[in-house]
Amino acid sequence: MAITDILSAKDIESALSSCQADDSFNYKSFFSMVGLSSKTPDQIKKVFGILDQDKSGFIEEEELQLFLKNFSSSARVLTSAETKAFLAAGDTDGDGKIGVEEFQSLVKA
Repeated sequence: MAITDILSAKDIESALSSCQADDSFNYKSFFSMVGLSSKTPDQIKKVFGILDQDKSGFIEEEELQLFLKNFSSSARVLTSAETKAFLAAGDTDGDGKIGVEEFQSLVKA
């Protein structure tokens, strides 16, 4: 499954262009711009499955750093500060990674 099966390519392009500069990524505005915030829990779960590159059931810090590349191979890598802030926002149980329920809560936050 491709991410564009769930999200519009045009919305993805707009969202990526809004955070091209280092340290300009904001997960809340990104989720809103790509239209993820308005998707069903099942659709959000499918996007989680795409982002979970190693299929461990979690999005770890390394996968978060490459988050934008899941939307476009030409997108930048998140900075260390952006990655840590994103992880801190999503990791509600403190295990150092984001599970599917945590991701769904983060998207709807």
